[in-house]
Amino acid sequence: MTDAAAFLRANTAVARAPLVPEIALHLATEITPIWQATEAWLEREGVAPPFWAFAWPGSVAVARLILDRPALVAGQRVLDFAAGCGLAAIAAARAGAASVEAAEIDPVAVAAIRLNAALNDVDVAALEEDVVGQPCRWDRVIAGDVCYEAPMARRIMPWLRGLAAAGAEVWLADPGRAYVPSGGLQPVARVSVPVTRELEDRDVREVTVSRLLPP
Repeated sequence: MTDAAAFLRANTAVARAPLVPEIALHLATEITPIWQATEAWLEREGVAPPFWAFAWPGSVAVARLILDRPALVAGQRVLDFAAGCGLAAIAAARAGAASVEAAEIDPVAVAAIRLNAALNDVDVAALEEDVVGQPCRWDRVIAGDVCYEAPMARRIMPWLRGLAAAGAEVWLADPGRAYVPSGGLQPVARVSVPVTRELEDRDVREVTVSRLLPP
């Protein structure tokens, strides 16, 4: 594969997500060019769509919550699942987590997480692997905006609930996606996140951060 870090630097700019000015990220500043660039690269390199190039509302809400209440993660082992650009993971590291892992199956997303962690001078272990099914080794698991497709929701929810049963505090941050579970959630916070109409159908997403209850 062509150097993913070089591709990222060429097709993103350092910017800051709404509500989280403390954290700098390599993000798409004009949406159409990054999608077109990735589609062209996809034909040659097998790169997935660039979800890593945007700070999605679920991650923004969790990052804001963690930065405002660092005691929630201080000293804990944290997993940012389906981490995208790594925003929530970086917030957890800044807030004093004992260790932070950010899991993604897209190698370019993993490269983005590493670049963004370095940009913010924090230690985040970027995992290029499918962690679904792995036994619990975390104190807190962050799942931001993961219920946007039915097959994914069906696959991950039993595992996430199993992690909760094993003792982890599992947060599900949902901005109103279609496949969020209808039960077994205990709301922790609600955050209004400004979004762009190029990605969403409105200007603000109301994100509910919930504790996932064990089965």
